[in-house]
Amino acid sequence: MSLQPLDILALVGYLLIITGMGFYFSRKNTNTEEYFVGGRSFSGWVIGLSLVGTSISSITFLAYPGDAFKTSWLRFVPNLMLPIGILIAAYLFLPFFRRGKVTSAYEYLEDRFGPSVRVYGAIAFIIAQIVRVSMILFLLSLVIQELTGLSATTCIIIGGLIVAIYTIVGGIDAVIWTDVLQTIVLLLGGLLCLWVIIDALPGGLGQIFDVANQFDKLSFSVLENGTLQAVGWEIRFDEKTISMMLFIGLIAWLTEYSSNQNTVQRYCASKSTHEARKAMFVAVCSSLPIWAFYMFLGTALFVFFQEFPAVAATEMLNGERAPEQILPYFIANHLPAGVAGLVIASALAAAMSSLDSSINAISTVSVVDIYRRHIKPDQDDKHYLKAAWVIASVSAVFMISGAVYLANAETKTLQDTATILTSILGGGLLGLYMIGFFTKKGDARAAWAGLISTMIFTLWTILSKKQLLPEAVSVPFDLYYTGFVGNVIMFVVTYVIAAKVLKTQKDLTGLTIWDMPNTK
Repeated sequence: MSLQPLDILALVGYLLIITGMGFYFSRKNTNTEEYFVGGRSFSGWVIGLSLVGTSISSITFLAYPGDAFKTSWLRFVPNLMLPIGILIAAYLFLPFFRRGKVTSAYEYLEDRFGPSVRVYGAIAFIIAQIVRVSMILFLLSLVIQELTGLSATTCIIIGGLIVAIYTIVGGIDAVIWTDVLQTIVLLLGGLLCLWVIIDALPGGLGQIFDVANQFDKLSFSVLENGTLQAVGWEIRFDEKTISMMLFIGLIAWLTEYSSNQNTVQRYCASKSTHEARKAMFVAVCSSLPIWAFYMFLGTALFVFFQEFPAVAATEMLNGERAPEQILPYFIANHLPAGVAGLVIASALAAAMSSLDSSINAISTVSVVDIYRRHIKPDQDDKHYLKAAWVIASVSAVFMISGAVYLANAETKTLQDTATILTSILGGGLLGLYMIGFFTKKGDARAAWAGLISTMIFTLWTILSKKQLLPEAVSVPFDLYYTGFVGNVIMFVVTYVIAAKVLKTQKDLTGLTIWDMPNTK
């Protein structure tokens, strides 16, 4: 695709605005309280839209339309549990992160279990986020490369540097406000695509529903042997069912809203508990329609290419090309000048809203949970602010380097290794928080017993997935449920060890639901 002057103008204008926002907010960052949590002054609607921007990433922009284009709406099912997850988190989890001057999700782990568990949670998060941002930036480069013709490395460096600059200088203020803008731009980009499709189809919007129903594209189905097969509601672990996907969705959202620093940092940045709860409800009311819209956009693209066939689209349906390429292909070949530039900006927004949050969160956790707590505990606040800038910069270097490596590697060994490491370290954290919130059992010793057991279990599932184990000892369930089983193991082992073997007495005032902390 050759960008037209209007496209370049739209794209450059968007990048200048978000970079300018970073420098605008840099004037406020004179202390770590402002840099990490924005002075705890944000209203609920701002934090809510920021939460949407943080969670959508490139998955919303690429994977959702790709799935709906090739198959159906099954990927959307776990999202239906977000309202229940939010209700639980808003009234049972949130108070623990609003007590005192909490900044990190992992401060609770030290209060509840001890400093070693806090450090573990922080390190697991940092590793996971570095892997995540490298992969998101790499995936973004593939989209921009297809749309602009620039090399993947060039796309990575340009995108990475822009995100790094406004995140490092602007702190959480820039991250939150640019996330709000990026959420709006993402939605606008999708609406422009749908408008072009409806305008081009002879039957308009009605044709989309008619053809989609004819091909069963609006169902919850899986693609088997070239045809869509309805998914059942049974409770079983050897295949995907709607009931099990709903349950897995609940587990995923509870994890997101209990142990993810990207989310907890938003709680802390809200000016009150009431505003933090409002933010969570804004996130629900915004996220579900946006996700549903991008699924519908994929369905609309299927109908469009039924009406206007293209070789590339057919290859994506047949499995010869990745279906995630369908939206970039449509943008490159069917959008008018100017509109294409705005939609490319929305692709950038989808990735940048996740990248900036992760870089700032890595910096926060590194300083609050490790550097200030254990390495340099008695420095002035200016020292920690400078350390935050340095760590954010180093994180950006890792992000760009990892993405460049993935773009140029003949194999994805690093990606596989990093993903495996993340899975082993991060498994079971929800179970650990559940032990903390809902029971009066457990200390560092019991927690480590649970963590080690969960690591061993996760390693077993990885070896089984790679067919490195004899069939007799392979995992007997669908690997889709690994996270759920890991959390169960974490909870059960920790609780049993704490109750039967390593009993301990500790003051847990304000640390469990049986004695909820008073928050403002």
